[in-house]
Formats: sequence, C-alpha cells, structure tokens
Amino acid sequence: MKKEKHVGSIEKCQICKKKNLELILSLGHQAVVQEYLTKEKLNEYEVTYPLNLCRCVHCGLVQIDYIVDPKIVFPETYPYRTGLTNMLIKNFESLAINMKDRGFVIKKDLIVDIGSNDGTLLRPFKNQGMNVLGVEPTDAAKVANKNKIKTIQEYFDSKVALTIIKKFGKAKIVTATNVFAHINDTHALIKNIVKIMDNDGIFVSESQYLVDIIEKLEFDTIYHEHLRFYSLKPLIELFKVSGLTIVDAEKIDAAGGSIRVYAMKGKRNQSHTVKEIIKKEEEIGIYDTESLKKFAKKVKDVKISLLSLLLGLKKDGAKIVGLSSAARSNTLLSFTKIDHTILDYLAEKKGSPKIGLYTPGTHIPILEESNIFVDKPDYILVLSWHIAKELINKMKELGYKGKFIIPLPIPTIVE
Repeated sequence: MKKEKHVGSIEKCQICKKKNLELILSLGHQAVVQEYLTKEKLNEYEVTYPLNLCRCVHCGLVQIDYIVDPKIVFPETYPYRTGLTNMLIKNFESLAINMKDRGFVIKKDLIVDIGSNDGTLLRPFKNQGMNVLGVEPTDAAKVANKNKIKTIQEYFDSKVALTIIKKFGKAKIVTATNVFAHINDTHALIKNIVKIMDNDGIFVSESQYLVDIIEKLEFDTIYHEHLRFYSLKPLIELFKVSGLTIVDAEKIDAAGGSIRVYAMKGKRNQSHTVKEIIKKEEEIGIYDTESLKKFAKKVKDVKISLLSLLLGLKKDGAKIVGLSSAARSNTLLSFTKIDHTILDYLAEKKGSPKIGLYTPGTHIPILEESNIFVDKPDYILVLSWHIAKELINKMKELGYKGKFIIPLPIPTIVE
C-alpha cells in the first residue's frame, strides 16, 4: 500500500477524474472502524469523518467521497489479522491451488502479495514450493516474518517496487486481495504493480463486489478503508489505462461476496465469463441511479427494523451480546445506533488483539468468547452475519442454548 498525499473531501471520480459524483447513501459521520479505544480513552474526544456512498455518472464507479489519512486508517498497530478468519484461510488455499492448476505458476516462481497482512495468502503458495514476498505497512508484517513469510514492512510505492525487482526479480503472480479498493492513487498503484510483473505474469485482485453489496444489502462493508466498490466495467477501464487486460474474472464467497479479477500485460482475449458478468451487472441495474437509490431506501428501512427488534427485546429484559467485532460490524453498529446500552459486550476469539478494548463510536466492551458460556445471554447478535451458518453451528457445538439474531438483509431471530 502507498502513502497518499490527498486526504479529505474529494469531488472527482477516483478512476476517470470527472466531476460527476452523485450521492447515493449517507451513513453519517463515523469513526475509523479499526480505531478501538482503551478504557482510559472512552471519555476523550473521538474524531469522526463523513461516510457517503456516491456514484460516478460518467464511468459508473461507486465510491466514498472522503479520504481519511492512511496513517490513521492503517497505523502500525492495525489490529486485523487475516489468519484469524477461517473463511479467508480456505479462500487463499483455493487460490493457490487454482493458480497452479491453471499453469500460471510453478515451483520457485516469485509471488508478491500487496497488503499481505500476516502472510496468510502467501503460506499455501510457499507450501507448494514457490518463492513468496509480502509488502505490508503495519505490524502484521512482524507476525508474517516470525512465521517465515518474507515481508517488507513498508507502503507499496515506486521505491519498494524497484527494491523488489533488484533483490528478488520480476513476479510471476502479484496479488492484492481486500486492499485493492483501499488505496487512494489507484493509477500509481497499478503502474507499480505492472513494473514488478513478469511479461507473462498475472495480477490477481479480490475486492468486495458491488453486486453482492446491493443484492444482499451489505451496507456494513462501507467504511473508510474501502474507497471504492468495484463492478467489472469500471475495472476494465481502469486496467486499460495501464496497459493491462482483464482476461478472466469470477465471483467468490470471500467477505460476503467478492470479485476475483485476473489481469495480464498487453492486449489479450477476455474469457466468456467476463462478458457474462458484465451482462448480469447491466441487468441488475448497478449502473442505474434509480436502482442504487432503491438500495439506499432498503438500508434506511432495515436500520429501523433492527433497532426496533433489539429495543423490544431489551424492554422485555433480555440480555444480548454481539458475536465478533469485524471491521464491518462497526459500520452497522454506528449507523443503527446500537451501542453499549443495547449490547452488553462483543465476543472475540481467544487471542484477538481487540479483547479488552472498546468499539469505536459505540463504546461496546470486547471480551473473550468464553464469557458467553458463563453469562449465557438470551440472544447473540451475529455481526459477521455473512458467515452466520458457520458461527451458529460452532456456538451450538460449544454449548450455547440461546437464540441468534441475524441483522441483515432482514433482521431475523434464529432458534
């Protein structure tokens, strides 16, 4: 990831630079989702920033219109660890197998992961005999290096790109998963990725997919880390400027629904899948203002429904806790005004760096998951609702006897 000069409000599209941004949905002012608080900071001034979802009328890119300083959004102490999410571990294992089976990589080829966090993506490639290198600005890099996944603790920029070429050579595969929409200067990012790619190399990006966000009402994926919400047509135009062609694409389940895109240098043939995905995007109406406005209305409606459900249960004396404190949950909690007066605490896996802290904006304490089996709350609000089935089965196996609340897309109580 790259240090950015521009922060604050933006008026031009992040891809085509046209001044054609129209407001789709305002989620108000919110704290940065990873700015967890210590007990001592609970009564101190807390900074919030505008969180507005907009659409570029010209190229169709959906994006937010305020950029928070990356040093605030991704500090060295950034608490997220990819390796704590089973869904992502399995996703990256399947990616490594997929790339090998398709002949894109063989033993000893170099794989570079941009925004590599704790090295979870690179581990299965290394296990198959490839040379791996991560680039990660936060202290997650220290975890990766400790686990023998070679990682450069820097923002990915032109200087780092040249260092990679000099010390390690060109990469057969470059990946950027769940960070490709996080970096302000996308054109500079792609330019540097192209630099480190072998002539027959391939760039693989994974980003949360706008179609899934709209269809599943995943407004909780909107937060200041995510500057853009990709669909395929704007991505094709973005890559074309830097001399890349999207040769293939596929929908994957990661993060509640993402799009995985494969791009190579020069003019290349596109798979039939690319054309099919674009056709579906157009049929759904994600390039149409009215369709996006309908999505915005549903978001406002579900806010009222969820808050009414929880307040009704609290009025009847129910004890409610939240399960997990993923970044996306903080958007949901802040927008719906669900705070520490409604949820007693959020439960995180043992070992999570968030345990002992408080959620940004809503100030809900975060405790270890084992507390649930001691306190036996009446309800668990499943905040990582996109993997609700997995989490519910796990809690039942561990002995939880209460009920579950799935917040989205329709607030539902599950026995």
